[in-house]
Amino acid sequence: MINKIWCFFIIISIIFSIINGNLETVNQSIFSSINDTTQMVINLFGSMCFWCGIIKIISQTSLQQKLKKIISPLNQKIFKNLDKTTPAYEHISVNLVTNMLGIGNAATPSGLKAINELEKINPHKDQLSDEMIMFLAINTASLQILPTNVISIRNSLNSNNPSGIILAIWFSSILTFISIIFLTKFYLKLRRIK
Repeated sequence: MINKIWCFFIIISIIFSIINGNLETVNQSIFSSINDTTQMVINLFGSMCFWCGIIKIISQTSLQQKLKKIISPLNQKIFKNLDKTTPAYEHISVNLVTNMLGIGNAATPSGLKAINELEKINPHKDQLSDEMIMFLAINTASLQILPTNVISIRNSLNSNNPSGIILAIWFSSILTFISIIFLTKFYLKLRRIK
């Protein structure tokens, strides 16, 4: 559906540019946006490689256990029924830390591992467990303390103050995270009543 909408917009814009005699301007805009996009992707690629490498190093040192202890009180409140010794708990912790650092793409592998481990301990294979639903919800909300990707994008677009959005991101991120926890817990209670 999205592909059809984009095709429609592109065709309409080309038709209007031909009618108005602005086809040359449209061509220049297309090629300049391609160059800008390519440059931004290259800048983001470097940032992602760096942070994925940092996460890989953290996962092979004792720092992972320290970060897990820092996140542990939050995890215990959110995942009360999940055993702390399970691999799922560890992957959830790594995922939360990675999301807090604002590198959602680097959080994907630990998120997938967490879901796989939660599926292994799910007693009802035909439906998602409460822990799986909660994890998907908080992973989507993505609590961010250091919005690394956003800062990288703003930096690649030559922003005067790439980190100037941190306070706004803290406010919106924390509010969204808390809201999604309460809404998910409410949904899970309704699901148990049914």
